[in-house]
Amino acid sequence: MPDISEAELEETRAALAPTLEATAAILPWLTKPRPARFDPELNQRWIAATQRLGVAWSDRHGIGIDDIRPAIFSLYGVALETADADCLHLGEALASASDLLEEEAPPPRLIAALTAAIECLNEPDGLEHEVFIERAQHFARRLETTITSCASAGERSPVLDHIFVEDTRERIELMHDALAVLPPDAYALKTEAAHIAEQAELLELFGIMHLARQLAANINATTDLDSAFARNQIEEFLQQIVEALAAVNA
Repeated sequence: MPDISEAELEETRAALAPTLEATAAILPWLTKPRPARFDPELNQRWIAATQRLGVAWSDRHGIGIDDIRPAIFSLYGVALETADADCLHLGEALASASDLLEEEAPPPRLIAALTAAIECLNEPDGLEHEVFIERAQHFARRLETTITSCASAGERSPVLDHIFVEDTRERIELMHDALAVLPPDAYALKTEAAHIAEQAELLELFGIMHLARQLAANINATTDLDSAFARNQIEEFLQQIVEALAAVNA
């Protein structure tokens, strides 16, 4: 192996210097702990609540489901204290799903969704887990979708109706926002209308389903959404859906 001269060593050091400096600059950040998002004591209570729920869920075949709802509402209580939107969303979805456990034979897809959510919640880092936010959002959406799909024919569920009404009101607000921009956001308007129609059909709320489908068709057929006439038509459809939601909530 040929000897390396001092000049060659210096040249190599000079070439590597920028890389070494950059590495040295980021090392403190790599080793620095991520700041906590929540009060440690609150996080410990969240962890204890998830563990309690995990035990109650595991024991449901032996001692029954009587301990599950109290465990879920205990977790929901901690979620309220966090004042975090993702925690609250997940807590509400778990609480709504627990209502369906009272049925004589809860749907298997509901059991599967609850099992996945409860198992993933039981982490030693609790609220500070690095992917907690993503998991909370994913399982809240999955539970809500499962609850909606479990609506049985010819039977109204106040819980499902309430979830639908609140979700649809939020979507109508998004549609108002899409209508307010210049030019109106046709894609957002059609997407939200289609979603409302789909969810209404699942719940057999056929009046709202038809209104939402007519709205989507109207948007598709309109070439100038920015005209006062087109805006007024869309606003009228949205108002009719709002009135129908009030009737469902009542």
